[in-house]
Amino acid sequence: MTESDITLRLAAWREGDRVALEPVMPELYGLLHQIAVQRLRGESDSVTLDPTDLVHEAVARLFGAGKTFASRAHFLAVSALYMRSILVDRARAILAGRRAGRLATITIGSIADLSDDTGAMDVVVLDEALRKLEAIDARAAQAMELSAFAGMERGDIALALGVSVPTIDRDLRFARAFVNRALT
Repeated sequence: MTESDITLRLAAWREGDRVALEPVMPELYGLLHQIAVQRLRGESDSVTLDPTDLVHEAVARLFGAGKTFASRAHFLAVSALYMRSILVDRARAILAGRRAGRLATITIGSIADLSDDTGAMDVVVLDEALRKLEAIDARAAQAMELSAFAGMERGDIALALGVSVPTIDRDLRFARAFVNRALT
C-alpha cells in the first residue's frame, strides 16, 4: 500500500469506519516495529523490554485513548511519542526501585533486578532535557523526539509537523545543541 492509501484509510477510520485499518495494519505494525527496534538499539543491556512488547503497549495506549490520525506520518509521530512515554515510565520505575532497594516492576509484567541503572538514568535525563527544550521551542523539541525516539527521517518529520525539511534541519541543529548542553 502507498503512503496515500494509508492516509486515506486512517481518515476513514477517523470518520468511524472501524474496519478501514485492517488491510494496512500489517504494514503499520511493521513500521512501528522498526521504530521500536531503532529506539531500543541505543538502550543498555539492562532494558528488558523487547521491540514487540514496546509496539504492543504503544498500540494499546494509542487505540485505548481513542486517538485519531490525520496521516501516516501523524500516526507514526504519535506512536513514537507513546513509545517515548513508555520508556520514560519504565526508566522512572527502575530508578524508583533502585532507591527503594527492591526489584523494579516493569510494564508487561516483567521484573528486572538491575545491577546498573545508568540506562534508566539516561532516559530520564534526556526526557527532562526535552521538557526544558519544549518550554523554549516546542517544534524543535517535537522534531528531536521524532528523530531520537522514533528514528524518523527529516522528510517524515517535516511532513508530520507541517513544515519544510530545511526548517526541520534548523530545528534539529538547535535541539541537538540544547540537549547536548543539558546532558553535559
